[in-house]
This record gives sequence, structure tokens and C-alpha cells, in this order.
Amino acid sequence: MIRQPNAILGNDRLLVTVGKKGEIFGYYYPGRDFAQHVEESQACLHDGKGLIWLNAREWVADQKYIENTNIVNTELTHPSGLTINIRDFVHPNLPVLVRKYKISSQNRFQGKFFYYSNFQVGEMNKKNSAFCDYDSGLLGQYWKNYYVGITSSPMFEEWQIGKAMDTIWWTNAKYDMEDGELQKNHEDIGNLNCSIGWKLDIDILNPAEITVFIGAASRRPALYRRMRDVQKEPVESIYNETQEKWIKWLSRKKLLDLPEYPGFETYRQELLNAFNRSLLALSVLNDSSKGSFVAAPEFDHEFEMSGGYGYCWNRDSAEIVTSLMEAGYPEYCARFFKWCKNTQLQDGSWFQRYWLDGNTAPSWGNFSFSTQIDETGSTIFAMDNYYRTLEQPIKTEFLDSVWATVLSAAEYLMRRTSEGLHEPCICLWETYAGVFTYTNAAIYAGLMGAANMAMDYNEKGLADRWIERAEFVKSTTIKKLWLDEGYFARGIIHDKIDTAIDASIIGTFVPFNMLSAEDEKEREMIKSIIKNIEKQLRIPVNDHFGIKRYVDDKYIDGNPWIVTTLWLSKALLEMAITTNSTEKEKDEVQTLTNDGLKYIKWSLKGTTGAGMLPEQVNKYTGRPAWAIPLCWSCALMLDNILLLDKLQKKLSE
Repeated sequence: MIRQPNAILGNDRLLVTVGKKGEIFGYYYPGRDFAQHVEESQACLHDGKGLIWLNAREWVADQKYIENTNIVNTELTHPSGLTINIRDFVHPNLPVLVRKYKISSQNRFQGKFFYYSNFQVGEMNKKNSAFCDYDSGLLGQYWKNYYVGITSSPMFEEWQIGKAMDTIWWTNAKYDMEDGELQKNHEDIGNLNCSIGWKLDIDILNPAEITVFIGAASRRPALYRRMRDVQKEPVESIYNETQEKWIKWLSRKKLLDLPEYPGFETYRQELLNAFNRSLLALSVLNDSSKGSFVAAPEFDHEFEMSGGYGYCWNRDSAEIVTSLMEAGYPEYCARFFKWCKNTQLQDGSWFQRYWLDGNTAPSWGNFSFSTQIDETGSTIFAMDNYYRTLEQPIKTEFLDSVWATVLSAAEYLMRRTSEGLHEPCICLWETYAGVFTYTNAAIYAGLMGAANMAMDYNEKGLADRWIERAEFVKSTTIKKLWLDEGYFARGIIHDKIDTAIDASIIGTFVPFNMLSAEDEKEREMIKSIIKNIEKQLRIPVNDHFGIKRYVDDKYIDGNPWIVTTLWLSKALLEMAITTNSTEKEKDEVQTLTNDGLKYIKWSLKGTTGAGMLPEQVNKYTGRPAWAIPLCWSCALMLDNILLLDKLQKKLSE
């Protein structure tokens, strides 16, 4: 089942994804990629007649983050006069989700409050075991070394552990709630579900407050200790500590000096909010112990319509860590490049994608002809970007630590580009096999980055050799793939030039700098690329238009992507920055800036109600589509806002 979240929350040990009405869609422990322990987990009411599920259509939901935190507040209102506030946050130190419910009613309400879960602990639904230790206030479920437990404040009054199967409906906890009474079965094994319950007698002046704790551990004694610890802590203290943690972390960000842009007067705060939200999302999707990132929380576990997203791609993460570095968080670079050293393959390249612990993930890239060479170019390029920011003696120490990695990767790129263009491989979209403009640009950037580090490592011979090859790749790409129509071909597929325009050709400028806006001829090429992408790839939706990946894109209806749209805005802003700020060119700077702002604004219109940046925007409805949130989208939002800040500083000089 595909379930796309509206919000995410977590800490260093736990990732949780939440639907817009407070349903738990994903509960990941101990990694952001594995295991996902929840099939269904949400609350309902029993009014004496039947169940009122909180995700039913009748409820109107408003879900927002508490400012500057990864704490989610969901307000649900019902036509009957019921109001439920759910405050969700993950304990600052423990892998425990805290769900604080405040339930009130315009009229007197007498009934029950149930919290129901269908756990599939360890992503296993057949061989789970569960128990309710009522004396300890703990309901637990486990498989092998994965344990998930529920406790509450106040203590739950009744419970049921049953079979999550229609064929054994009389023990099924979901059905057991329907008469308003739970059977209090203490334990069972197999495909299980569970429920806990409390009596309610509330009105507008006498609301009920119930807090549910869902924690995880790798051993039973650890689960008992963990849940006992959270039972002892006042909920407000946990909340205040969590809020303080996130505000403190966010206070390290780069301070921005964004102006009130003409025509975008109310836009400044929205940009600042987007900057903060992107940073907070990236912090949750990073494995701080390993340094890797999931591209997005997994939502297509069975690979029904994709190859899955809960893995780490070097290409995405290379852009993510450099964006975080520019935003004030360079430690993400240090951790990720250490991870890269450990995951590099023997031939010097990197695999298509990885589990966060560095093991190779399910892949279409198991051979040299089906790999993605841009992953390797992107990685070295990002390493050099980080390296250039370091001061001595850390700079020398870093170079010493990665030199063997850089050497091996650069020589791999040399072997794959002997004819000027790279040997056949898979494109960055994992769609076509052949030779690609984007991949050549990534190789150019990687070799130039490696050469810069080689010069400092007193390897001038290697540096000269790599620079020569990089320039050969550039000249060959221009010679063979630049079209008279004024843009780069996608590449060469089945030994023929594929003239279909692909948004990734902007990679020749951003991020890989194969074309320079400082060179007059190349600047005209960049302008022409931008013009052609806008002309051929734009899709009107949300009062402007987004950019789809390529002209014949069929993936998920060929929606526009946030990444491709923000590439274009990034290119426009980079062009504005490199334009002379004399009186004569001010109009051009303003035009480029405004055009870039329109794409950024369009991207923000496609977020979830809680502000999460998706991979795509539905071209019919304008709503967020597919992977939510996508790390790559968040990173590019950071880049664009940082460029706006840089542009403001330039114009004010």
C-alpha cells in the first residue's frame, strides 16, 4: 500500500511519518530505512453506538509544525461538536513517540477512547508475538531483536491483543472495539493487532487528556526500562526539552538578510519558514551515526510503482551535504564523506544506491553498463567543495584521509571517458541507457575537483592529466551534443543523438559548472538552455508553471518536479549574481531574480499542509505528489534561498 505522509518527525534513533489526520504511516527503528514496524496505528472514539475513527471523512484536519521544531500539531474537528488536538513529538533522547491527545466536546460526550495498532514488527506480519503486562502498564510486540511497546498516561483501563485476520474475527482487536468493550487477552502469536482503551465523560469545560507512548528497543529488558523511564517523566517536561532541542539546533543556521522583493512583499517570511523547514526535515532524514541520508521516507515498500525511495544515493546526498554546509552545518559533509570512503567499490566508483549502513541496496545497477557514473563524479565534486572551505590544519588532515578515495574515483572516471564522452551507462533518472549530457557534466566536475585536491597533495602530474581529460570531456560534449536549436541533447541512445530536451542538461551550469556564466559565449549558451527548458518542459499549474523532467516523461503521469523547477530558479539566480550590478545591467538582474522567485514560489505552493517539499506536484490538482518529503527538493530550496541572500548582499554593496 502506498501512503504518502503529510509530516515527519524523529530524533537520532527514530523516524516517524504521519498522515494529515494524525495516522502513523511509518515507524522506522533502528534505521531510517529499516525496519518499518507499523501497518496501522491511530485512535478512535466509541460513542455508545459505534466507532468514530479519527481519519474518517467527517473530521476536518489542520496540521502544522510548532515553529522551529519537528513537533507536529494536528487539530481535528467533527460536525458533532467534538474537537481533538494531537501533539506528536519524538523524545529528545529515546526512540519513543509521544502522542498527546486533548479531547473536548461542545456537548456532553460519554463513551470510550481507543488507541488501535496493527504492528508488523521487524516488517514481519506472520510470526510476531505480543503480550500485555498490565501491572507494568506495558503492551509489547516483538519479532527476533525488534521490540515495540505502548504505554500511556493515565494508565489504559482495558486492552486486547488479537489476530489481525478476518478468519479469526472474534479475537481481532479492531473488531473487538466495535461493542465498546475489550476482551483483555494477555498474549498471542502470529499476525497480530492490539488496542487499549479509556472511559470518557467530557464536555467543553471538562476535556480529557491522554498521552500514548510508542517506544522501540532491541531487547525486552531495554523496552521495559525505556517505557518505565518515559512514564516517570512529566509529559510537559519531555515536550519542553524536545522544543528546546530543535530551537537550539536551528539557531546554528546561517543568518539570512532577505529583502522584501518588489511584487513579493509578503514573501520574505515564507522563504525564511521554508529555509527552516527544509533544514529540520533534512536533520530527521539523516543517519547521524553513519552520515548517510534516505532520499525520502519509504512509502512504496512493495515497489508497486517505483523502485523505492528509502535508500541513499550518492548523487542526491552529495548535493544535500553541500547545501547543509552552506547553510551552516558542515559536519554533515564530514560524516557523509567518511561514509563514502567505506562504501566505495573496488573499481573506484559508487553503487547505484545503498542501505544507510553502507550495504548495497536493491538495484538496477549491478553491471558497468547499468551503473550511474554521475554518482562518482558528483561525490568527488562535493568532496572538493567541502575541502575548499576548510582551514588548516583540518584541511590537510581531511585531504590525507580522502586522498586514496579521490585517486581511485578519478582514475575510474578516466577509464570510462577515454573517447571524450563517457561509456554507456544508465541516466540519472534510471530510465535510459546510453551516453548523457548530465553524466558528462558530473564527470567534468568530479575530475576538476579531484585535480584541485591533487595540486594541494603535490601531485601536479595527476592534476594536469585530470584537468586535460575534464576539458576533453567538456569540448567533446559541446561538439557532439550541442544542437543548433540552442540546447544540449539528452545524450546518445542506441548510437543515435537523442534530441529530446531533458531538464538535467542545466547540470552543465548548475551544479557542475562545466559552462561558466563569466564566459560570454558560454553565458549565451546557458541563456539558450534556460529558454528551451522553459519553452518545452513547463507545465501550467498553481498560477505559474513547474518543470517536468523531459518531454516524453511517463513516470507518475509526467508531473513537474520540485528538483527540476528549482534547478531552473537556481540557474536564473546564479546568472543574476554573475551579472554586473552597474546601472545598465540592473534591469537584467531584477528580471532574472523575479523569474527565479516565481519558480521558488511555485515550489512552495506544492508543499503539504505541514510544509513538506515533495518530489513532484500533481499537474491536475497542484497538490504534493509522490515522495514526501524528498531530501533533494529540500536541499535545492536551501540553495535557492542562500542565493537570494547572496544576491541581496551583492546589490546592497
